[in-house]
Amino acid sequence: MTPARTIPFIVATIFVDAVGFGIIMPVLPQLVMEVGKIDLPQAIEVGAWIGLVMAVATFLASPLLGNLSDRFGRRRVLLLSLGGLAVDYALLTIVHTLPWLFVARALSGVFGGSYAAAQAAIADITRPEDRARNFGFVGAAFGVGFVAGPAIGGFLGEIGPRAPFVAAALLAAANMLYGLFVFPETLAPERRRAFDWRRANPLGAWRTMRGLPGMGGVAGVLVLWQVASLVYPMTWSFYCMAQLGWTPGMIGASLAAVGVMIALGQAFVVGPMVARFGERDAATIGIAVAVAVYLGYAFTTSTLGAFLLLIPVAFQAPVQPSLMALMSRRARPETQGEVQGISAMAMGLGQLAAPVLLTGTMAYFTADGAPVHFPGAAFIVAALFGLFAMLMLRRLPRVTRGSEESGDQMPPSVTA
Repeated sequence: MTPARTIPFIVATIFVDAVGFGIIMPVLPQLVMEVGKIDLPQAIEVGAWIGLVMAVATFLASPLLGNLSDRFGRRRVLLLSLGGLAVDYALLTIVHTLPWLFVARALSGVFGGSYAAAQAAIADITRPEDRARNFGFVGAAFGVGFVAGPAIGGFLGEIGPRAPFVAAALLAAANMLYGLFVFPETLAPERRRAFDWRRANPLGAWRTMRGLPGMGGVAGVLVLWQVASLVYPMTWSFYCMAQLGWTPGMIGASLAAVGVMIALGQAFVVGPMVARFGERDAATIGIAVAVAVYLGYAFTTSTLGAFLLLIPVAFQAPVQPSLMALMSRRARPETQGEVQGISAMAMGLGQLAAPVLLTGTMAYFTADGAPVHFPGAAFIVAALFGLFAMLMLRRLPRVTRGSEESGDQMPPSVTA
């Protein structure tokens, strides 16, 4: 079970998931108008509902797939998920009604819930003190994939609104074949546990989370951070036009720069920061940097200032992998999939709340009747959620050294 074969496959899997999430963005309005035979304002409303359905599907599927991976192993769940994504993208090339479009995107959310099994596979083969660094590689793959998805979708969308899904289907199928030959099972049979439907749903996952020392606190931080960090994908394009007057070309260049900084941060900042400060302090520093950047974007009106603010984005990189590692430390080997399912569910909860909190705030403060024209308002909301996440994180008790080294569930001890 060498990381030399496992980690590259996991990175590729998360990259494919992220590309699939983003590839529809440039072509969604055109596809919805074509399928629903409706105009653009109606298509925007339908697109919002499609995004919500996909987020709900991921929220529901994450604990299920995490628990299935604890019972049957990571390999089966991940390969079946990739196969499901390939079929789903193929379905999107032929749908001709809005109900089938909703079904197809719901399936994208379900199979995208394999994130939990992928994270659990990383935890299976990695020492607790190295998990944040390896989770960082996963974060880098998601960041690059999230930027690559819209870029691929925009380029292929010039051919037609279905073309991006052909590419996504081929990419998912190729990744499944790659994993079929190179990805070993990471969960030994003696570490597996019986599947229990009572634990494989959001309510059951919530009960399980409350029974694990310190888990609820980390999950709460993750929800708050997810809302804050989604300010970029949820509002960036609209913000750049309303606040900075950028053209689509400038917006594309800035998205590419964001992807580069995220990838550099995950690859080169996470490991040294966690080694130097520990997971909780590294995450705290990253959130503090993010809050400062959000406040900068709320008020800047300069193109140069906006690009300069992208530089410290790299130092936000330790937040998510450190939180994932903190959750992983509070799990036994046979419950890593379940716990990573809880983490994916927490992120899904943030995805459900973010459109109203972030996009809704921006829409209100850019509307004709707004009390003040303030496109940066969403970044103020993001800064507040980041601040709440940081305060909650500092209140978390540290786990004992023995717990950190073994990964066993042990009651946490409070240290200074």
